[in-house]
Amino acid sequence: MEARFPVSQTDQLYARLRAAILALDLAPGQRLTERGLESEFEASRTPVRAALMRLDSEGLVQREGRGWAVSPIDTVEIAALAELREAVETAAIRLSITRASEAEVQAVAQLLDATRPAHDEEQGVRAGADFHVELSMLSGNAFMADAVRNAMTRLARTRWLEVRSADAREQAWREHREIIEAVAARDADLASTLVAAHIRGTNERLLGFLAAERQRLRGHGVLVAR
Repeated sequence: MEARFPVSQTDQLYARLRAAILALDLAPGQRLTERGLESEFEASRTPVRAALMRLDSEGLVQREGRGWAVSPIDTVEIAALAELREAVETAAIRLSITRASEAEVQAVAQLLDATRPAHDEEQGVRAGADFHVELSMLSGNAFMADAVRNAMTRLARTRWLEVRSADAREQAWREHREIIEAVAARDADLASTLVAAHIRGTNERLLGFLAAERQRLRGHGVLVAR
């Protein structure tokens, strides 16, 4: 029978690696080996591999030959995901206007209010992703909600970069509040316009940050955009 390792060991290793990747302490493109991680974190192979596979599912690491590498930051993918989100989320919010009950809309509003202010970057990313997923779920279309959830997972690291400052987190919160207020008012045109503007603005700020950081990241031997 295969030996079982404590779940907490995998969780702790996953959390530490994820934090290092999000903070760019592990740079995009940096190679990782299971043996090296075993030594560095004094962990066994099974939890190391499980943590890497979990990070792989989030798009934070990827296979590279027989080893692993921190996934590159790809501005082409970021732009494509922004297009996907705008198409899906504007359609979803129009459905939400006609399908969601008052109680369901208020539940999303209360979730949003509970996250103000977002005290740190990690909380800000989680709160923002949760809002967009919950908002899409109001459409009653599980496929739309899944598409938004998957997109937010793929964007987790880059969204973390975009909301690093308290001002950025506050701006995101205010824009989210305007969106849910438009849904509560059953104004489909306004809600759709606000969602599209929010997604575009977030994408533009993120690409601006990456452009400013490009020289530093390339200094680490990393290609930010292809």
